[in-house]
Amino acid sequence: QVQLVESGGGLVQAGGSLRLSCSVSGSIFNLNAMAWYRQAPGKQRELVAASGSTTLYADFVKGRYTISRDHANNTVYLQMNSLKPEDTAVYYCAAITVRENYWGQGTQVIVSP
Repeated sequence: QVQLVESGGGLVQAGGSLRLSCSVSGSIFNLNAMAWYRQAPGKQRELVAASGSTTLYADFVKGRYTISRDHANNTVYLQMNSLKPEDTAVYYCAAITVRENYWGQGTQVIVSP
């Protein structure tokens, strides 16, 4: 059974930093990429960053966020710097495969002005 568990969210002031972690357990076949998404209240879930054969970032986080993977420990990280109030959202980790996507339960990030 595949499980993704996020941690590291919290309350931070604008300009601050947080590091999210996603611990992955279970066997994932045909993994294309690991990704972070976010969903703000009243908005659709949106891609933040993905790491596969290439690494990509949404324009609104370029230069501020960094996705990284620790293959030995099956963990994916999202380093978030220069946080803005508009970054407030629930952040989700996802494993993207050919057939389906696996999701974590999400971790709340709140950035105060």
